[in-house]
Amino acid sequence: MIRLINVCKRYPGGHQALTNLTFELEDGEMAFLTGHSGAGKSTLLKLIALMERPTSGQLIVNGKNLGKLKTHQVPYHRRNLGLIFQNHQLLYDRTVFDNVALPLVIAGHRHQEVRRRVLAALDKVQLLGKEHLYPITLSGGEQQRVGIARAVVNRPKLLLADEPTGNLDPDLSAEIMGLFQDFNRVGVSVLIVTHDYDLIRSMPNRILHVEHGKLEGDYPRRDRPAANPAEGQTQVTQSSERDATDEEDGDE
Repeated sequence: MIRLINVCKRYPGGHQALTNLTFELEDGEMAFLTGHSGAGKSTLLKLIALMERPTSGQLIVNGKNLGKLKTHQVPYHRRNLGLIFQNHQLLYDRTVFDNVALPLVIAGHRHQEVRRRVLAALDKVQLLGKEHLYPITLSGGEQQRVGIARAVVNRPKLLLADEPTGNLDPDLSAEIMGLFQDFNRVGVSVLIVTHDYDLIRSMPNRILHVEHGKLEGDYPRRDRPAANPAEGQTQVTQSSERDATDEEDGDE
């Protein structure tokens, strides 16, 4: 479903966000992408969604080389993606129904088809009956469910989620992750950016760990570290800094 070959992203001014990133997400696979803030995780999702273009390397999604897609082809590429954000990105002056229906309306579906799909999507996220409410009246967990319903209403082959549980308590976070697992069970590929290692370490999914724009770990469940790889990276860095300081003190 997703294949990266030596993908690099360098911004004007010299910031290197991604360096020679190479991995593959199989069709129908669900995986987590972890790493410190600024590690390049969100940048990768933007490249997959063609919000940005890589500086070099090959990025292949659903059998298509994104580097060869023209600007007018980008909307068609995104129709096969479902995008979910930490801050929901909802329209607060529109009802739940209107928010979820937006991708279908843009794609030009007929009214009856829009209604059928929207209600089916809301049913999947357990919000059926709240379609006439406004997002401001919903809890944070319910707002995130609206965002998920909007992401899946177009029946995408791939879901991309950027910190979808970042603002939720542990119980709600577990419920949201359960929804992603439900969609994955019916064949949807899922890639989730998350810092919540305590939540995902017990889940039977692969973990990809990125630091400083590089893939530093690729852990199937059987090889998964007990501790958060990001914390381990911090400890190694701090230990190295202490060792360097001790050496300097010893030289004085």
